Amino acid sequence: MDKNVTVGSKFPLSFWELTMATLVIMGFVLGLAGVYLTMPDSDYSFLRLPRSLEDLHILRDNLEGYTSDYTLQVLVGYCIIYIFMQTFMIPGTVFMSLLAGALFGVFKGVALVVFAATAGASSCYFLSKLIGRPIIFSLWPEKLHFFQAQVAKRRERLLNYMLFLRVTPTLPNTFINFASPIVDVPYHTFFLATVIGIIPAAYVTVRAGITLGELRSVGDLYDFQSIATLFFIGVISITPTLMGKNES
Repeated sequence: MDKNVTVGSKFPLSFWELTMATLVIMGFVLGLAGVYLTMPDSDYSFLRLPRSLEDLHILRDNLEGYTSDYTLQVLVGYCIIYIFMQTFMIPGTVFMSLLAGALFGVFKGVALVVFAATAGASSCYFLSKLIGRPIIFSLWPEKLHFFQAQVAKRRERLLNYMLFLRVTPTLPNTFINFASPIVDVPYHTFFLATVIGIIPAAYVTVRAGITLGELRSVGDLYDFQSIATLFFIGVISITPTLMGKNES
């Protein structure tokens, strides 16, 4: 596969690409506007993207009442925001996962996070396929070449490798979402690895959201036991790839 094109210009998007990205943003804005217009008249000054645990407490305290009376609107609004953040690689989805646990409990919260994260990752994948090549070569050329080489070596058991990446923090999920179409990871492999691979981390985060008041920092989410467990799952997922390499 020889797709190591040169790094793009200072501003990597053409007019057409910028137009397409703008249309995607407008779609999210219109979706949020529809949710807002169907909610009751109230003071929504508390609504903002959570950047800290304090912001998260404010959101949780204010949304608890709406969640029982306007469940559909809250669910749709939550999904749109989460997918938007994943699509455009906006930091803070960990706070959204915590919020899912605080509002919906473990089972519903994990299902919601897995759905929204998979949809957001897929949206990022297809947006990158459309306009991502010049951006990613401008931002992460070395990391992209590394990822490209690893994917090429593990093409026969690519699902196992992608599962390993999803479960462990070897590469950031935002980078995986954006780089996968550029290095020719098929969407069905990307999709399966995302759906299955994010479940362990989603469970850890959503469960922590239930006891949000006991959480002192985001770092408390992943203690040694949690990290060790995720790496153990990751090692199991990549074992068939390693065995196949030794047999060849």
